[in-house]
Amino acid sequence: MTALTQVPRFTIGTVGDTSNTSRRLLVIGVSVLSLVACLSLAWWQWQRFESANGTFQNLGYVLQWPLFGLAPAYMFWRMRKLRDREAAEPAPTPTPRPKLIPDDDGDDELVAYNRYLAALNDQENR
Repeated sequence: MTALTQVPRFTIGTVGDTSNTSRRLLVIGVSVLSLVACLSLAWWQWQRFESANGTFQNLGYVLQWPLFGLAPAYMFWRMRKLRDREAAEPAPTPTPRPKLIPDDDGDDELVAYNRYLAALNDQENR
C-alpha cells in the first residue's frame, strides 16, 4: 500500500458535516456558558436580596437573570425552526408568461393608428 492510497478522501458532504458539527458545538457551548453565567448572577442577586440592605429590585433581577441566560438557546432554537420551516415550504411556482397575441393586419386604419402610437412612444422615450 502506498501513501497515496491512505490519504482520506473528503467530499463536499463530509466537509459540510464537519462545519455543521463544529457550529452546533459552538452554539451549545455559548448557550451553556450564557446560562451558567446568568445563573451565577441570579445567585449573586439572591444573596444581595437576603442581605440587610437588599431590595425588591434584587429579587426582580433574581427572576430575570435565568431568562437572560436562556435567551441565546431560545434564539438558536427559533432560528433553526424558521430555517426548517422555510426549507419545508415548496418553491413558489413561476407565473406563466403571457401568450403573444398575433398581429391582425386586416384593418388598415388600426395598423395606421398603432404606427402612430409607436411613433409617439419613440418620441417620448428619446
